[in-house]
Amino acid sequence: MAQRYFGTDGIRGEVGEAPLTPDFALKLGWAAGRVLVRRLGERGVPESAGERAQVLIGKDTRLSGYMFESALEAGFAAAGVDVLLVGPLPTPAIAYLARTFRAAAGVVISASHNPFSDNGFKFFSHYGQKLPDDVEAEIEAELEQPLVCVDSDRLGRARRVESAPGRYIEFCKSTARFENGGLSGMKIVLDCAHGATYHVAPDVFRELGAQVTVLGASPDGLNINRDVGSTHPKGLSEAVRAHSADVGIALDGDGDRCIMVDNEGNIVDGDQLLYVIANARREAGELQGAVVGTLMSNLGLALAFKRDGVGFERAKVGDRYVFERLQALGANIGGESSGHILCLDRATTGDGIVSALQVLAAMVASGASLQALVMPVDKCPQTLINVRITRGSADTLMQDAQVIEAVRDVENALGEEGRVLLRPSGTEPLLRVMVEGTDAAAVEDCANRLAESVRQAAAAA
Repeated sequence: MAQRYFGTDGIRGEVGEAPLTPDFALKLGWAAGRVLVRRLGERGVPESAGERAQVLIGKDTRLSGYMFESALEAGFAAAGVDVLLVGPLPTPAIAYLARTFRAAAGVVISASHNPFSDNGFKFFSHYGQKLPDDVEAEIEAELEQPLVCVDSDRLGRARRVESAPGRYIEFCKSTARFENGGLSGMKIVLDCAHGATYHVAPDVFRELGAQVTVLGASPDGLNINRDVGSTHPKGLSEAVRAHSADVGIALDGDGDRCIMVDNEGNIVDGDQLLYVIANARREAGELQGAVVGTLMSNLGLALAFKRDGVGFERAKVGDRYVFERLQALGANIGGESSGHILCLDRATTGDGIVSALQVLAAMVASGASLQALVMPVDKCPQTLINVRITRGSADTLMQDAQVIEAVRDVENALGEEGRVLLRPSGTEPLLRVMVEGTDAAAVEDCANRLAESVRQAAAAA
């Protein structure tokens, strides 16, 4: 059954519009708390044994985070769940701390790379992984029930954890394996997107010995992701050149994505970073199974891994699906073009700081520049056209005989040196038409022809 609130990355929307309202946040905390208390009891741990369910609540730097933090706290307390408040911290920090504090769950109030006017709720299990579908479904079912407060003597308590940032900083540093000297002598420009990493990421790289110039570390509640961070790396490129830095690192608002810039100011995306990390693991004999990308991963990445004799598989778009495929394969490295990279031998979820550290470790170990390390990935030209659907659905249109024939014609024209992908948007009435191959002119021509076939089929629907 389709879930009403939870998507592939938690619950997200515009603040003030359902479900991103304070009354919903209170009810969500209560519903999640009820489920967590029930599951604790199913583990055979009665409250009389002294163990109570507790959750961590973290957030990014959006102004609305204060409102939602208070509402969630009240909801959990009403369900008899203790709350640990850690304030602004990256999403992966909450995943890590949920494990180290043996919490029943961790909750992050964030809308990732979206503008400040959006917000959302991400949940992590006590294993530091995103909640399984069955737990999300159980929470949604509880949301339909009337809110009933526990007895006064069983209400949850709340306290702030002042040590949380320091704990996370030490964790991040522990994931990188440097020879003596760490990052000494390396000049880094770091863009924190005015987001959740602003007060932890600079310390991570400085404490490892780097000379760090920091951008996007002055959050005011409204400027998160605004012309900064992994979705706007132009300013970082200019700063790297201006400071003659060795490398630039751009994180997103909640710190789970990373895009980098080489010493000449060239942007290095998630596909290229994934190659660098996986190749370093291969050379160290630590790469397990195939590398997992997504349906949007560039064909050039797949061809580079093929030349190296490394298996490469594609999952559906979304880090949840990459994670599931990695687990099924018993593999440890995967990620998305957006810079959301999973190093399951270092962390349980995507972490922008950890990902950047793996790339820097590869640079230090090899003595090579980032530009040299990504050179084997010859990115193929890619054209993406969004076709708006005014009648019917994108899923139905993909089954249309005219569209199927058009796809077949394009695939035949491209041969083995090209790829076609039709993908419905998860948020808008759009069908995304993507074509890539080795010949830029042929790719653009094929994409336009295919998009026109889709438009004609949509008009006739």
